[in-house]
Amino acid sequence: MPYRLLKFALSRRHPEPRMFRVPAALKPAYDVVIIGAGGHGLAAAYYLARDHGIRNVAVLEKGYLGGGNTGRNTTIIRSNYLTPEGVRFYDESLRLWRDLATDFDLNLFYSQRGHFTLAHTDAAMRTMRWRAEVNKHLGVKSEAVDAAFVKRAIPMIDMECGGHAPILGALYHEPGAIARHDAVAWGYGRGADRRGVEIHQQTEVTGIEVTGGRVVGVRTSRGRIATPKVLCAVAGYTPRILDMVGLRSPIYVHALQAMVSEAIKPWLDPIIVSGSLHVYLSQTARGELVMGASLDPYEVQNTRSTLDFAEGLAAHMLDLFPFLGDVKVVRQWAGLADMTPDFAPIMGTTPLEGFYLDSGWGTWGFKATPVCGKTMSHTVATGANHPLIRAFEFDRFERFELTGEKGAASVGH
Repeated sequence: MPYRLLKFALSRRHPEPRMFRVPAALKPAYDVVIIGAGGHGLAAAYYLARDHGIRNVAVLEKGYLGGGNTGRNTTIIRSNYLTPEGVRFYDESLRLWRDLATDFDLNLFYSQRGHFTLAHTDAAMRTMRWRAEVNKHLGVKSEAVDAAFVKRAIPMIDMECGGHAPILGALYHEPGAIARHDAVAWGYGRGADRRGVEIHQQTEVTGIEVTGGRVVGVRTSRGRIATPKVLCAVAGYTPRILDMVGLRSPIYVHALQAMVSEAIKPWLDPIIVSGSLHVYLSQTARGELVMGASLDPYEVQNTRSTLDFAEGLAAHMLDLFPFLGDVKVVRQWAGLADMTPDFAPIMGTTPLEGFYLDSGWGTWGFKATPVCGKTMSHTVATGANHPLIRAFEFDRFERFELTGEKGAASVGH
C-alpha cells in the first residue's frame, strides 16, 4: 500500500487537508453568485479571486461539483477552428492549459497527442485545407496531410474503412491534447476555495430577483442571497435559468453520448475524429478507448444512454479498426449539449444589468474551460466584455452577425 494512503488508513485525523471546505450555511449577501460548479463556473470563481481580488463569491451547484458536462465529456483539447475569432479564443485556452498543472500543484494528466480530423471526400479535403490556412495564418500548428501521412501516424487504421468511406487525408493539428476532466474541476475548485470562494453543493437555484432592470438577489433551496451580479454557467440547463430572468436565446438542447472500453495495451497515441463516420476517439494512459459520436437527433433534457448509440458507434469503430471486435465496452454516459445556430458560444453581458452568461457550448466546452474562466472573470469584474469574446455576444443573433463555426464543430468532439 502506498505510504500516503497508509497515513489515511492509520490516522484518526486526516493528515492532509480536504480538497475543499464544506461551508456550513449561505451568507446573506455575496459580491458575485455563480450558478454551476462545473469547469467554467469554478474557473471563473478561481480567476475572480486570483486575478481580480473578488473573493466574496458563492458558487451554487444543485448536484455535486463537476457532475454535469465537466464529468461527461471526452476531454479533447484543440484550437483548430475555422473562424479567426474561434481560433484566437481556443488557442489562448491551449496556452493556459499547458500551465494549469503548475498553477494548481495537481496532476491533470495533460497529454499532447496530435489531432487528426479525417477527410473521406474531396469536399472534406478542401475544408481541411481551408482550416489549415486559417490556422497557420493565426500561428496555430495545423496542416492538411495526405492518406500516406495518416497511415504512417496510425498504422492500425483501415484506410478503406471497410469500403464505406476511404480516407483521402486529414487535417493534422499537432497541439491536440487530452486531460483528466475531474482533476480540472478539482484544481479550479480547490484554488478558488483556498482564496475564500464558497462552493455550495446540493444547492438549487429556484429564482433570480430583478428590480429596475438589474439583478438584486438569488433564491435557492437553502434560502435567499442578495447579490448585484450573477453568472450563469449551467450548460444544458441554460434555458431554465434564462426563463427566471425573462430572457430568450436561440439555444436548443440535445443529448451527447460517449462510451469507454476496457483497458487494452496502448497502441493509439493521436486523437482521431471522423466527421463522415461521426466518430472521435483517444486512448487514455491506462489503455481505455474513450469514444464518442454525433448528437442524438432529438431534443431532450435527459442524461440517459441508449443501446442504439452504442451499436452505431461500435459499427463505425470497426470500420476504422476491425481488430477491436472482441474489446468490451465498460460504460457509457451522456451530457446535455446547449447548441446555438452558428455553433459558437454565447458569452458575456446581457440586456439585464448584473446578469452574465457563459453558455451555448454544445460539444466543445471542455477545451475552453481555462479561457472561459479568464474572460468571464474579466467581464464580471469590469462589467465589459473581454475582447476575446466580443464575437460571441448575446445580441449577435439580433444583429445577424453570426460566428459560423459549424465547419469545425459540427461533430461532437
